[in-house]
Amino acid sequence: MAVEKRHLGNTEIEITPIGLGCWQFHGGGSSNIVWKSLLQDEVDKIVKTALEGGINWFDTAEAYGSGRSEKSLSTALGNAGKSDGDVVAATKWRPFFRTAGSISKTIGDRQRFLAPFQIDLHQIHMPYSFSSVKSEMDAMAALVKAGKIRSVGVSNFKAEKMRQAHTALARHGLPLASNQVRFNLVGRNKEKEGVLDAARELGVTIIAYSPLAQGLLTGKFHKNPDSIKKLPSFRRITTGRMIEKSRPLIRTLEDIAASYNCTASEVALSWVINHMGDTIVAIPGASKTEHVLLNVGAMNLKLAPDEMVKLDELSRTIAF
Repeated sequence: MAVEKRHLGNTEIEITPIGLGCWQFHGGGSSNIVWKSLLQDEVDKIVKTALEGGINWFDTAEAYGSGRSEKSLSTALGNAGKSDGDVVAATKWRPFFRTAGSISKTIGDRQRFLAPFQIDLHQIHMPYSFSSVKSEMDAMAALVKAGKIRSVGVSNFKAEKMRQAHTALARHGLPLASNQVRFNLVGRNKEKEGVLDAARELGVTIIAYSPLAQGLLTGKFHKNPDSIKKLPSFRRITTGRMIEKSRPLIRTLEDIAASYNCTASEVALSWVINHMGDTIVAIPGASKTEHVLLNVGAMNLKLAPDEMVKLDELSRTIAF
């Protein structure tokens, strides 16, 4: 069954409601505290499964292994028989201890690692650089006009900074395509801060990362708490402290899932991508092909209105 696509903000780029987050393709280094490193053969299988399931876009970043994730992704796409234009590739500029001038200086690396695939979406990874939002957007706009990227996004921007980025790009006749933020049933701070409402007002797509709270919302850790011990250090700490508080939500997810003959994770993902109509898309990661199959299943799952409301109301009482 063909997956219905959505426009990425007010651009002509079309994406599926769920993409694939590629942090886990980092190849080692400091990212090991969150994701275990994967071999290229494992990456190939994950990407191929995503493509076969209808997923048409992939999100990576300079910071994910200093380009190793980008290169691993491009290799996997090539091994799957894909060519430039067949998929949508998104990456991010690392802003820490840098100025906006670094955006143009590092774009060659981004292109080289992702080659032969073009950069469809280039994002400011965090609102923490030595330059203003306007300077960053001016640099990004120059890349669009030079044909080096197709669209511009931000990540982890609060509502006011997102508005600043939108205004700065509008001076160049360009839309702000997206804002990538953490959003899931137990993490709704961006909604409370007005980020989601501002995005809908401006026509900006919200890209939800960690839509399953790094595995918490699958319910697997509630069934087997000992499995938390096998997680990388950062996830072991954050997941462990959320188990009991989230248990009522997990029970509800599993009850709804049983009526659809699916999993709690599919229900949780379906809620995220349908909570605000077409405004929110999601980029769950996957360290196994089984994870990808569940992500694909969520795109074809439509919850009943009363189920959406029930999850909404319950999650508001426990979100943290």
